Amino acid sequence: MPVRRNFTAHYKLKILEEADHCEEGKITSLLRREGLYSSHLTKWRRQRKEGSLSGLNPRKRGKPAKVLDASSRRIVELEKANSRLSHRLQQAELIIDVQKKVSEMFGICLQSVEEKRKTS
Repeated sequence: MPVRRNFTAHYKLKILEEADHCEEGKITSLLRREGLYSSHLTKWRRQRKEGSLSGLNPRKRGKPAKVLDASSRRIVELEKANSRLSHRLQQAELIIDVQKKVSEMFGICLQSVEEKRKTS
């Protein structure tokens, strides 16, 4: 399976300098030695001519990350916490329902919260 090669800006500039100083017909030997294609040189020369040195640096692929301000980050954190707590509440309610059903099956009388407060 072919592997995509990533070239650093330093490497690209070095190859371009070598190619600029090569005699007629020696560029092909440079390309063979480095395992490059003439299209690489064409693309890199155009980038150098445009002065876009950032174009020579490897770029991250994919969708750029969203930059969130402090309030947006806080909202996201609170929404996550709310979701987590809602899930825990559902679990607690389910456990309480199971406890009630088990107590009814065995005929155990459970005290309500108000009754416990009165006896304490």
